Amino acid sequence: MTTTALNKSDLIERIAAKQINVTEATVEDAVKTMIDQMIGTLATNNRIEIRGFGSFALHHREPRV
Repeated sequence: MTTTALNKSDLIERIAAKQINVTEATVEDAVKTMIDQMIGTLATNNRIEIRGFGSFALHHREPRV
């Protein structure tokens, strides 16, 4: 199974290509807002669950010696 990395600009381009009635600038604002909200949620030690996609949570570990 081959995995392909998808960065933020690639995500914006792919969404904008599928949404012909929405400008790329609007898609960019939406993606940035979503990512900022996810960062804020994780920063407060909360968990994010996107049904049918996955979940995100921070796991703190002791530093290695």
